Amino acid sequence: MDLKELLMFMTKKGASDLHLKPMRPPLLRIQGRLIPIKSKPMKPTEVEEMLMSILTPTQQRKFELQQAVDLGYGVPGVARFRCNMYMQRGTIAAVFRRVPFEIKNIEELNLPDVIDTFTDYSAGLVLVTGPTGSGKSTSLAALIRRISTVRACHVVTIEDPIEFLFTDDKATISQREVGTDTPTFKEALRNCVRQDPDVVMVGEMRDLETMSTVMTAAETGHLVFSTLHTNSAAQTVDRIIDSFPVDQQDQVRGQLALVLRGIVSMQLVQRKDGGGRLPACEIMINSPKISKHIEHGEVKEITEEMENSVSYYRMQTMNQSLIALLAHDTITYQQAIDASLDPDDLSLTLRKMFPTIEDRFREGHMAPSPADFSQITELLETKKLYEEAEERHRAKMVEKDEQIQALETEIADLRGNLMDNSDASEEWRRKVEAAQAEVNRVREESQQKINVLNERIRELNQRLQNGKSASGFFKR
Repeated sequence: MDLKELLMFMTKKGASDLHLKPMRPPLLRIQGRLIPIKSKPMKPTEVEEMLMSILTPTQQRKFELQQAVDLGYGVPGVARFRCNMYMQRGTIAAVFRRVPFEIKNIEELNLPDVIDTFTDYSAGLVLVTGPTGSGKSTSLAALIRRISTVRACHVVTIEDPIEFLFTDDKATISQREVGTDTPTFKEALRNCVRQDPDVVMVGEMRDLETMSTVMTAAETGHLVFSTLHTNSAAQTVDRIIDSFPVDQQDQVRGQLALVLRGIVSMQLVQRKDGGGRLPACEIMINSPKISKHIEHGEVKEITEEMENSVSYYRMQTMNQSLIALLAHDTITYQQAIDASLDPDDLSLTLRKMFPTIEDRFREGHMAPSPADFSQITELLETKKLYEEAEERHRAKMVEKDEQIQALETEIADLRGNLMDNSDASEEWRRKVEAAQAEVNRVREESQQKINVLNERIRELNQRLQNGKSASGFFKR
């Protein structure tokens, strides 16, 4: 079996990675798990011949000097692959990451649509972070694809190696590969500002020089996208600041607070039904409060501010994203706990939101017994609460009706006064209109609340008549 056959087999199986290592069969990573191919172990000479044949003379010299090399490799009609070839225990090994020809959009990747708005910025820095294999490059490609379809601009990408191949649309895209089109990230970024770019994508911020140049580019009017191997927004801010010398960190905090636009921290979680993996995303947007926390070095407060900014800015923490996946019944309780960076906080949040729901999520306790009368009791108690709420709203409606009657009486009096007082007619007319608008608003608001309660009561009665127990999140 040659390399091309292995890569074609890998693509057919839907694997994300292919591992080649002497003295064992090739390994495929499928849905996060490494699975060996049913074949004989590969000999060291066999692996060496297979891998060295795809290196250019320049790449061979780099491999001999550094004992590792990154490269892009394509199989026509199949896919592109990002390869890292390295030495281990005196023998050559390699890992191939599959890069599909098709670039999916944010919706197809099951990412929150607020991430799409990051492409609307005219300048600043957007970071996509996460561990290896979490979908950083794929998400970044989706953002660049959207820019290419909606903005007439120049996009420059600097990658090592080039992964996704972009085509020009409204935007023109220049892709530069480190080692082939430019010697280093730093040199490429230095030259980039002379190439009239509007958007710059840097494959990864690997060192201090790259970070510094990226922030300067974002500060001088360019929209810059890049990735970092960190697990959360707060950790990302810490990593960037700690990369600089101590005497420069105060200045860097101010610079980062100014240029940062958003951070997306990702990881992939196995679906409950085994049908692939879903992204869990922490999203931070550089709001005025977040910017202040960054500038003052208050990194611990960033997470709390994200939790409190869900409604307005549509930020969310990793735990909140995992709770959303649980709420949609797409992952299990244990998978959420395993994926959480703070499982104790996740468990506490679940108990606060749904006092009894956490037990339902634990494996082995998902479905209540049909013979469990307590489920019926809980439903009846819930129905009682809704009926009491409906009664309270009816009483409020009566009170509102009285207020309406009083307003109508006042309106009648005002109309009578208007007949006698022509000089103040304009002022009274405005009061009448305002009072009438308030009457209509109160009526509509009261009726909407009654309609919602009546619909919910009908649903509860229907459930009781069908003899079904409560399920999902409908708990007291």
